[in-house]
Amino acid sequence: MPRHAGVTRLIPLKLRGPAGELEALLQVREPEDGSLTALVCHPHPLYGGTMHNKVVHRVAQGLEARGAVVLRFNFRGVGKSEGRSRGGVEELEDAKAALSYLRERSPGARRWAAGFSFGAWIATLLAGSEPDLEQLVLVAPPVTRSNFEILRSLRVPKLIIQGTRDDVCPLAALETHYAEWEEPKRLIKVEGATHFFDSKLGALADALDQGLPPP
Repeated sequence: MPRHAGVTRLIPLKLRGPAGELEALLQVREPEDGSLTALVCHPHPLYGGTMHNKVVHRVAQGLEARGAVVLRFNFRGVGKSEGRSRGGVEELEDAKAALSYLRERSPGARRWAAGFSFGAWIATLLAGSEPDLEQLVLVAPPVTRSNFEILRSLRVPKLIIQGTRDDVCPLAALETHYAEWEEPKRLIKVEGATHFFDSKLGALADALDQGLPPP
């Protein structure tokens, strides 16, 4: 994967959200290219998920290394984000607000969306409602807990990364659903990885390198 030279900056932000302010981090490699932006959604807010989750952090690093300006944010009720989480589709509205910030900041850039676990579901719903998203990255999508039916017809390129020892989002269940999802798509299995990719974060980064298109 091409590595963009420069210094990484993490910029704390407060975004306007539908339920109040959203706490966020903007990850920028300077000098900034500005041609690609990426939004990363964290796992379930009612089970300890935050934008600082180690898988979310590693995905953000991988996208930033490709030259993307990366935005992570806390869903409503998480960290310093205002509002109350119910762990449902309300979080989609938070993701839309975060994407709107990226549009305003970099109006001419390409846009990608990524998510881990619950965040993968929200990123999927976002891609179904926002036609300018060009790439989806779904890490351990919870197909037995959330509805991914939209992927049967969604033609956005999809990279799915899945651990072979994930007992929260089992590989066998994912493979059944994946077979019915619309092209283009690619599934990369990380051998031995659990749901949280314990001791396998390097392999997760390699899967991102292998599966994403060149910058």
